[in-house]
Amino acid sequence: MRAFVINQYKGPLQPVDVPDPVVGERDVLVQIHAAGLNVLDEKIREGEFKQILPYELPQILGNDLAGTVIGLGAKVRGFGLGDEVYARPDKDRIGTFAERIAVAEADLALKPTSVSFEEAASLPLVALTAWQALVERGNLQPGQRVLVHAGAGGVGSIAIQLAKHLGAVVATTVSTGNVEFVRELGADVVIDYRSADFEQQLDGYDLVLDSLGGKNLEKSLRVLRPGGTAIGIAGPPDPAFARELGANLVLRLGITALSSKTRRQARRLGVNYEFLFMRADGAQLSRITALVDDGALRPVVGRVFDFEQTAQALQSLEDRGTRGKSVIRMPS
Repeated sequence: MRAFVINQYKGPLQPVDVPDPVVGERDVLVQIHAAGLNVLDEKIREGEFKQILPYELPQILGNDLAGTVIGLGAKVRGFGLGDEVYARPDKDRIGTFAERIAVAEADLALKPTSVSFEEAASLPLVALTAWQALVERGNLQPGQRVLVHAGAGGVGSIAIQLAKHLGAVVATTVSTGNVEFVRELGADVVIDYRSADFEQQLDGYDLVLDSLGGKNLEKSLRVLRPGGTAIGIAGPPDPAFARELGANLVLRLGITALSSKTRRQARRLGVNYEFLFMRADGAQLSRITALVDDGALRPVVGRVFDFEQTAQALQSLEDRGTRGKSVIRMPS
């Protein structure tokens, strides 16, 4: 089958012929119709996560998929041949920039019937990130206030909609051209970061979802109420993440050091900081399917590329100008 792989970190993404996936007894073989593009794909190519995600090279990239079931492991009971599905494969089994992939049954869900394969492929990673930040970690309640940074991006555009569905008051930061767009998604307070400083305008928030890190994260800690929480998806990683990863002592100490400054700042302010590296979860994705089909969430697809343009599509992520997600469409 055809796939796009990297042979070395920082090297180009190249099309090659690779063997068909090996299907385990609890795996589902999926013919991929569309694959979502994520900043994570470029970070993996650059080698930014090689200490914590040591992929064996060459590696097929890609973390989102939508497609049709064409094969079943002997112990699979929840899916059948011909089912239309979508998934974010487990972090150790990525590789959606390919014609086919074997996905663990537990990581897979039936795709929303109300959207196309391209729209479905845009959802898994960003929707699971939003769900795990706002619902699982943040326990966001009706009437609470949440700040979602980069509201026009992949995670932000879904997080705004999910937060509104949960009954929260939502603030977001965007560039000038996206102000009306995020209002349409449901944002109550919109701050144009080109002309205003969100720290000067917001105070007493219950939760912040930060996708930018650095100085932006430092300022985000200061807009929280006492006891509030900032959840960072751009880092720095924290000790809890090191434990989840099962890292050795040296790596645990290194990861702990990376976030020590941020955690000290949070303690001084009486707030909390948590790092989130989303995980695959088919059960959560099934709940997201229901929200999409009920009209509570809508996918935001900014650009669609043909499979042959996958390398170009990955490079386009550097522009950061696309609303929502970019998606790769497979040949019919």
